[in-house]
Amino acid sequence: MPDSQANAAPERPRGRLPEWASLLLRVGVTVALMVLVLRGVEWPALLAKLEGCDWRWWFVAFATSLATQVIAGIRWASLARPIGFAFSLGTFVWRFFEGQFFSLCLPSSIGGDVVKAYRLANSTQGRLLAGCTVLADRLTGLAALGVLAGTALAADEFTLGTGAALALGAALLAVCLGFFWMIVGSLDRVLSLIPEQHAARQFIARLLPYQQRPSLVTYAVIWSLFVQMGGAATVAFVARGLGVALPMSLWFAVVPLIALAMVLPISINGVGVREGGLAFLLRPAGVPQDTAVAIGLLWFLCTILAGLIGGLLFMLDRQQDASRLVSMSQPNAEH
Repeated sequence: MPDSQANAAPERPRGRLPEWASLLLRVGVTVALMVLVLRGVEWPALLAKLEGCDWRWWFVAFATSLATQVIAGIRWASLARPIGFAFSLGTFVWRFFEGQFFSLCLPSSIGGDVVKAYRLANSTQGRLLAGCTVLADRLTGLAALGVLAGTALAADEFTLGTGAALALGAALLAVCLGFFWMIVGSLDRVLSLIPEQHAARQFIARLLPYQQRPSLVTYAVIWSLFVQMGGAATVAFVARGLGVALPMSLWFAVVPLIALAMVLPISINGVGVREGGLAFLLRPAGVPQDTAVAIGLLWFLCTILAGLIGGLLFMLDRQQDASRLVSMSQPNAEH
């Protein structure tokens, strides 16, 4: 085979945009969304809102955001440790913050998930398995988002009392858990269909603890509910700092809906989706657009600073690795 053919790069699948075009498209969508959101904003009113913010409430929001990230790291550990990733809780929290940093830097939050899986294991098979734990972590988070948003929206639409709302939430939670149990309950049947010597057999066998201990998924979804409620409380505290005092039940409906929209890879870090979603969903509650945009910007500030903490942790870890390599390469003084 000629060298030119041997060294040729693999062809990109037809119909798929190149990476630079995908990024450029996402930047364009982000700018368009922000232009659309800011078009109806009165700039003096927006600046006055930001200048008049009670930053004590914002710091409470930021502390709540950090605590939520810690809980999310613990949730991830509850899914990863039973299948062989025997690291401390602190390691998972550390890696989770690192993932938040790369989600902030890369065009999509999926990039942060890839980094988390890559940093958790040191082999291809191990990273694939780590990727499964990250995916399971994501899915339990999305399930909790659906439960929280569905309960809050139904409670508002049908004017449910506290008891009825809790019963509805419990029913939705039971449906989600039943769905997850059905999936993990079929792992052994999937395993029986794979030939003995196939590489995928050993890989799927590593996931059997989820089937043998269905409580693992239950605990992960419950942790996710705390994570999503923490996210809603973060935005509620940000809004309180801007003088917006709304019932927490409203934030339990609004924030999960915006979080679900931000999962879609249409803008960079949800910019424009976050602010536009707040402006649209808070309008029936009488919140002016400039105030809603201010809430979105200060919410994004919490996200940025939490991501920067992850970047600092990543740099510290890299420096420690470099120091260990240097110490190992130095000759032993006794010789």
